[in-house]
Amino acid sequence: MKAMRPSSTQPLLVTLGDAAGIGPEIIVKAFLQGELADAVVIGDVAVLRRAGAPMTARIERPADRAEVPPGCLPVIEPAGLPPALATLPTGQVSATAGAAAARCVEAAVRWVQAGEGAAVVTAPIHKEALAAAGVPYPGHTEMLQALATPAGAAPAPVRMMLANPELRVVLVTIHVSLRRALELLDFEAVLSTLRIAHAAARGWGQAAPRIAVAGLNPHAGEGGLFGDEEQRFIGPAVQAARAEGIDAHGPFAPDTVFMRARRGEFDLVVAMTHDHGLIPVKYLGVEQGVNVTLGLPFVRSSPDHGTAFDIAGQGRADPASLVAALVMARQLAR
Repeated sequence: MKAMRPSSTQPLLVTLGDAAGIGPEIIVKAFLQGELADAVVIGDVAVLRRAGAPMTARIERPADRAEVPPGCLPVIEPAGLPPALATLPTGQVSATAGAAAARCVEAAVRWVQAGEGAAVVTAPIHKEALAAAGVPYPGHTEMLQALATPAGAAPAPVRMMLANPELRVVLVTIHVSLRRALELLDFEAVLSTLRIAHAAARGWGQAAPRIAVAGLNPHAGEGGLFGDEEQRFIGPAVQAARAEGIDAHGPFAPDTVFMRARRGEFDLVVAMTHDHGLIPVKYLGVEQGVNVTLGLPFVRSSPDHGTAFDIAGQGRADPASLVAALVMARQLAR
């Protein structure tokens, strides 16, 4: 089903994340800072109360947010949510928490696909908890791709983008081993990523986004001395994208291209593998980092950090990245 275009009155749909992690805490902190005035949480009331929510209101659908009194956090508890989530110990992998996190994401997608939400903002989930619950996806990106695909249709290609005020990086491959990532890289994967990145940037208002492509090998292969992937398919994919009217450049040495983009030479960088692309963004500070899934029929953003089990339940979690994800969702859903 194709998502209906959101209106300015529709709420952001914020999913609970892993109940044993910091997701509930950063949601509550963002709410107390006034950052969820236009949002509904898809989650568990008791878990949010445990995380410090002063007042909550169970509602049946996103539109019911309009009836919730000021200072009260509106929460939709999805069908199939496991019971007694608030009794789970924090900071531990739990199949129950993994199942609950998946139910919340599924419900949020249903609402936004029905045109009752402006965007989906996901609090962190734990990949081991998902696996323990039997969820057949390694993370949000793959789950959202599957949920957005109509029955019987081939999944539309999606890509992960990590962004902060200084840098936006789109990845060709994500949650696979490095060896598997090398197997997945080819001409079509790179060209598809350039198309998705270009279309997304135009969607958020950049008429002619400038896209740099980071090479795979040191010095972008140094003319084939350190690897030939740049010559065999990365460079040709860049040229094919340019022939389609995409302002793509490269491949460039991956150890310098991010600095060039940060100085303003490019609007986006396409990186071949997960850590190639995410290390430079996260080095600039996770508190402003936002994960955005490109290629979905709706806007989805998330903090760029994980469940932080080491500090979960201690009141120490910083909601800044979630707040940045909320801001990004509002901008992209306009």
